[in-house]
Amino acid sequence: MKLLVVGAGSMGRWFADTVAENVPGAVDVAFADADPTVAAAAAEALGGRQVPLDDDERFDAVCVAVPISAVETSVATQAPRARTALVDVSGVMAAPVEAMRHAAPDHERISFHPLFAPANAPGTVASVVDAAGPTTDRVRAALEEAGNTVFETTPAEHDRAMETVQASAHAAVLAFALAARAVRPEFHTPVSAALTEAVGMVTGGTPRVYREIQETFEGAERVAEAAARVAAADGDEFEALYHEASGGDASGGER
Repeated sequence: MKLLVVGAGSMGRWFADTVAENVPGAVDVAFADADPTVAAAAAEALGGRQVPLDDDERFDAVCVAVPISAVETSVATQAPRARTALVDVSGVMAAPVEAMRHAAPDHERISFHPLFAPANAPGTVASVVDAAGPTTDRVRAALEEAGNTVFETTPAEHDRAMETVQASAHAAVLAFALAARAVRPEFHTPVSAALTEAVGMVTGGTPRVYREIQETFEGAERVAEAAARVAAADGDEFEALYHEASGGDASGGER
């Protein structure tokens, strides 16, 4: 298999390495990136090669692994380089799936979203199989062979879920980090310790990635509104919110 990965950051490298290590037979991996030095470093680290973004060499599969804000443009410009399959791992699904349909209507097309940082692989991978075929089947099988759990969804379901599991969750964690005061470790409760650990997970990443998530998905505003409700609540109102949060009504019954 000849594989081109457009975007040689951590996710592009993870995808290339996972496929190359787990697809039967030899895999010729090439990297292209807006920063040629990044592509060259990825190629050297993983035993691949660097190619220009504007080259006309064609590949069995092209994987777009660029930031969310660049995915539609990247799909449009790189689709002609794909002989058979077009893949993306950008983290959003509605926009790239539509872009791939438009740019490569006769190709196999699949969108993956690994729901973890590459350093934490293997994990769970959401997928939208827009047009299946032998090449995308081999790619999916390679991800599963590496220990990942791949499940199918739709673009709408995925992007709606990201409002909660990414935009809202990250906003809540960052808000706690900004509001918290330093305390001795001995004072931490299980709840505060878990939140502090979550802060480390979020702030140990790349700011641009989290910025683009907030710019792409709604959810942060709902966190702010809910925090304001909790802060302003007294007595019975607070207990009602507590029961609402725990899944029960104010009388303690289930909703």
